[in-house]
Amino acid sequence: MKTNLLKFRLKNNKTRNEMSKLLEMQATYYAKIENERRNPSYNFLCKFKKAFPNESIDDLFFNNKMD
Repeated sequence: MKTNLLKFRLKNNKTRNEMSKLLEMQATYYAKIENERRNPSYNFLCKFKKAFPNESIDDLFFNNKMD
């Protein structure tokens, strides 16, 4: 699954460790999703939406473009 998670993280000036702490998960698991080696789980998407309520899950994870 192609995601825009890396672009999102860089746009928000966050490190992988900062993102993993915000999402309450291990940094290695977060990195696998960001590097597209794992698909985001429902639990991951829920945590992401809780941490970033104004962001669109659809745009970030299910569309191939991001400004």
